[in-house]
Amino acid sequence: MKSATKKLSSEIAETLVVKLDSVSADSKKIKKSIEKAAAKLAKKVSKFVKDEEKRKIKEAKSAEKKAKAPKKESKKEKKQAEKNDKLASLVASAASKPAATPPVKTAAPKSAPAKTTSKPAAAAPKAIVETPATTEESK
Repeated sequence: MKSATKKLSSEIAETLVVKLDSVSADSKKIKKSIEKAAAKLAKKVSKFVKDEEKRKIKEAKSAEKKAKAPKKESKKEKKQAEKNDKLASLVASAASKPAATPPVKTAAPKSAPAKTTSKPAAAAPKAIVETPATTEESK
């Protein structure tokens, strides 16, 4: 019985050793596949970090260029500026010329109001105001 027990225990030990070896081999395979995946992930992460740094640098440069470059005016702003310039030049030219004096109008002598009569329209003569004709010299 001792020999049977020894034989059985040696078989169990061998089986356990074989099983442990296979488990450790499987775990080594799993460990290697995990390491490969981790290496791939690390490469992707480092590439992503580099790309992010490049993108930030590029954005910073473009922001600097925008800050340094004079702002471009839109078409509407340009048209408005042109109108303002024309208006300012017209005002300046008008201000530099002497003011034109309007022609003096001679007032017709007014007659005294007539006393109330049966025909008030006939009693008060209408005042005729002469308007001087515009000539080229007055322009």
